[in-house]
Amino acid sequence: MLEELQQRLREMQGQAGVRVVFGEVMEIEGRKVIPVASVAYGFGLGGGQAPKAGGNGATGGGGGGGLRVEPLALVEVVEGKLRVQPIVNVTRLAMLGMLLVAWNVFWITRTIRVSVRARARGGA
Repeated sequence: MLEELQQRLREMQGQAGVRVVFGEVMEIEGRKVIPVASVAYGFGLGGGQAPKAGGNGATGGGGGGGLRVEPLALVEVVEGKLRVQPIVNVTRLAMLGMLLVAWNVFWITRTIRVSVRARARGGA
């Protein structure tokens, strides 16, 4: 089992190499374009045995792994000049914006509640 796991890890490392980070050079309308990506991979596994009086207990185990590739930019080479065009992750920006709005709503609401309680105590 350990040898199979090691083989799979070697395969994963081969897939997540430089060729994945810097894609194949493409020629588009006289420009050379090279895609650039962020690559991350990870894995985990575990196992255990439950104790049982007078014999072997139940055993179990499991594992998993994953590979993430996210496009970051395009590198353009035009007439000997290099230009990097970042790829903006609109979904991530929208999520950050919503998180910021929620955080502000939380603090504004909390401030109003504290203010109302303080006035109620002072006026009673």
